[in-house]
Amino acid sequence: MVADTNGAVVTHRWLRIEFTALYFGAPLAMAVFLPPGRLFQALALFSLAGIALLYVTGGFQWRTLIRGWRRLPWLEIGGISLATLLAGWAILATLQPDALFSLIRQRPEFLPFIWVFYPLLSALPQELIFRPLFFHRYGAILPEGQAAIALNAAVFAFAHLMYWSLIVAVMTFVGGWIFGRAYLRHGFPSAWVLHAVAGNVLFAVGMGAYFYTGNVVRPF
Repeated sequence: MVADTNGAVVTHRWLRIEFTALYFGAPLAMAVFLPPGRLFQALALFSLAGIALLYVTGGFQWRTLIRGWRRLPWLEIGGISLATLLAGWAILATLQPDALFSLIRQRPEFLPFIWVFYPLLSALPQELIFRPLFFHRYGAILPEGQAAIALNAAVFAFAHLMYWSLIVAVMTFVGGWIFGRAYLRHGFPSAWVLHAVAGNVLFAVGMGAYFYTGNVVRPF
């Protein structure tokens, strides 16, 4: 059980209901019912709801979000940059060669904007919801050890169901595992930086073909 900021006790049963609604019900509803053009706005509302839940959860120290800048895992950051670049290149070269480095080739002026705003408007709210909120508010109902990280990666991948892509599902599961482990080991800044770097490399290599909501095609 956890207590909210008013001291009210939240039972495990309610936490499970809330967890299911937030991490499975909301992404499923967005993927099935919302027009693809409104998915980004829905994701923003989803993020605000998650941040509000984190705010009302008792015992969370907001200053922990800025701790850890001095111990960023630079080797992991470099590794995820290279791995993302190679994975994106391999996928696009095989399946959509015309998309390979398409942003750099066709609209290079957009890349600096993406590299500035993606970490702030996308990676940051996602990390707040899927790392501090996930592990703090719902820690009492999570499995132990690596199983908690695996569940974290799974719900992170499921949140990207809106793209209706197996490639996106696999990449976000792997990314979620890396970000979740980094959060528990090194703190929030490390998870955020890893997520931001991976996302920026994805868009630079041309993987916006899969991660841009304007390209979503539902299978029904």
